[in-house]
Amino acid sequence: MGRLRATVAGLRLSTFGIRAVEELTSSPAPVRKGSLPVPETMSKYLLPLLSLPLTAGAVLADLSQEPHLSPLPRTASEAARIDAVRAAPKDFTAPQKFEVLPAGAGTVLVRGGAALFAQPAANLTDTLDFELGRSLFEKLWVAAPSSTRASDGLGPVYNARACSGCHINDGRGHAPAGPEDDAKSFALKLSVPAPLDERAAEIASWIATAPEPNYGGQIQDFATANIGAEARLSVSYSSRQVTFEDGAVLALRQPEVALEQMAHGALHPDVMLSPRIAPPISGLGLIEAIPAADILALADPEDSNGDGISGRAAIAWSVEYDRWMLGRFGHKASQPTLRQQVAAALSTDLGLSTPLFPAGWGDCTEAQTKCRAAPHGDRDVRVHEVDDIALDLMTLYTANLGVPKRRNVDSPEVLRGKEIFHQAGCQACHTPNFVTHRLNETPERSFQLIWPYSDFLLHDMGEGLRDSRPEGIAGNQEWRTPPLWGIGLAQAASPEAGFLHDGRARTLLEAVMWHGGEAARAQNHIRQLPASDRDALIAFLESL
Repeated sequence: MGRLRATVAGLRLSTFGIRAVEELTSSPAPVRKGSLPVPETMSKYLLPLLSLPLTAGAVLADLSQEPHLSPLPRTASEAARIDAVRAAPKDFTAPQKFEVLPAGAGTVLVRGGAALFAQPAANLTDTLDFELGRSLFEKLWVAAPSSTRASDGLGPVYNARACSGCHINDGRGHAPAGPEDDAKSFALKLSVPAPLDERAAEIASWIATAPEPNYGGQIQDFATANIGAEARLSVSYSSRQVTFEDGAVLALRQPEVALEQMAHGALHPDVMLSPRIAPPISGLGLIEAIPAADILALADPEDSNGDGISGRAAIAWSVEYDRWMLGRFGHKASQPTLRQQVAAALSTDLGLSTPLFPAGWGDCTEAQTKCRAAPHGDRDVRVHEVDDIALDLMTLYTANLGVPKRRNVDSPEVLRGKEIFHQAGCQACHTPNFVTHRLNETPERSFQLIWPYSDFLLHDMGEGLRDSRPEGIAGNQEWRTPPLWGIGLAQAASPEAGFLHDGRARTLLEAVMWHGGEAARAQNHIRQLPASDRDALIAFLESL
């Protein structure tokens, strides 16, 4: 039995160059198009890097390609209309046209109860497949072998038995309230530095990592019978205070993660940790439909305009298309497509195999021989525990969860808060709106004016939000700007819902005051506001 206790923000992190994991890839599993060796022997997305003689510039230029969407090109007339409708507001005495509909024609009405984020997009016609996807999303998987062969294959180690176990009411997760609380909807990511390979050195800023050799890429705190959970995870908090210019004091909480009852010995001495809560999942299909070129146009890694904001585009490897793509999904934008995001979660969180990640044992490492030898649910006609059809249905479900209509958009206090949001410079990262691609195959996502309030780029958020684990090109202080739509209803769907990547913030004001790094100027602006203006800012955020 072992025990680890570390303040996540204070863990050591060396600066690693571009690394590769060739010498770690000893898995007998074949490498074939659309799949990679099992995740514990290598980074799931790094191996193809070894054979790509691409310069960083070539990779970045290629990120605008979107093979999974087949979009129609925009006409000059459409581009002009889009520029006009996306123009920054000049008048804060009235709402902008269409901003009450954050998801365009797919916006749903706000309903009472906890199922605020569970409705299909209002313009979705394929509701039968959506409901089939919901049934899979909410399905309680069981261990193999089972008489219910369509539902077996769970684990052997896992974090939840259903996707809905982490994404509570299709919303966001939360951190444990204290050491005695469970870690439902909260996970601890693990990795170790990977060895340097000069053939990968042309990909600028890549920080290669590999899963921790004993525990894999994530701690799984549940397991099937006779296997045993990897560890018990708990969180405690220290406190720090922020004092506003008017003398008001706000208490912030700093998480401290503890691992106990560790089944496979101590962690690697160079382990890098990152606690995460499950993110909200409404509007994901619309995020995927934003033209990559529009996101890339916002990147300013060298801060050439001098505004203090230097967002970087994430680079992510697509196992389905065998190429680099723009990263959009995940707290560090490490996934390029929604389908891959779903498949990766099934593998890591539930231990379920898919065509993209075919290992039936999920995140079990080679050191976990008993876990590897346990029965899996992929030994029937489905081939994988979640086959192509089921994966497509689950992707369709997560792509088409509706974003609720905004509330109180014409309230004077909300409009004042919106003005403060812009005065502070929050919109420099939380880009208010986009227009999606024209997509013949998915008309419900096609050519919609949407208001996600994110640029989907990586930003340095300062020492306070630092953890010890880089991911792809994202350093340990860099996080993808989270979309803000629906954030005002988060705690109506789940009262314990937290904010920021690890759920440390209990309120929106706490989340704002944790901002540092590139956002330090905006945070300082807000710190100097009178209480009435702070209240107005929060009223605006709660209207989203």
